[in-house]
Amino acid sequence: MPDSKSKTKLPGEAYSSKIRARFWIVGDATSEVEGGSEGYVGIGRIELLENIERLGSMSQAAKAMGMSYKKAWKLVQDLNGMYAEPLVIKEQGGKSGGGTQLTERGKVVILEFRTLEKELTLFLEAQSSKII
Repeated sequence: MPDSKSKTKLPGEAYSSKIRARFWIVGDATSEVEGGSEGYVGIGRIELLENIERLGSMSQAAKAMGMSYKKAWKLVQDLNGMYAEPLVIKEQGGKSGGGTQLTERGKVVILEFRTLEKELTLFLEAQSSKII
């Protein structure tokens, strides 16, 4: 029998004291994006984008999250395939080195996700107070 003091790992984020949830923004493979994919944007991918923006490096962003460069690049390719314009672009190396940059569209996607997350949190906190 589990120790009553141990905490069970529940899926999702604690958006309120009584409600845990996860949400994703889902892409549309039928959009006007040529070869568009039905990918999704969730908290992990948003954190990857935020790390890329903060660190200017896919390698460093992946390392900060404890993931491989290969996995981070795959996630970015999936994200880029969801939109008519890329969210992330790689700059070729040279004297000052290369890098990875967020595009304006990438910054907008982060802002949209974080805004939705704030609104969801407020809603769930209000609903939480109604649960007995």
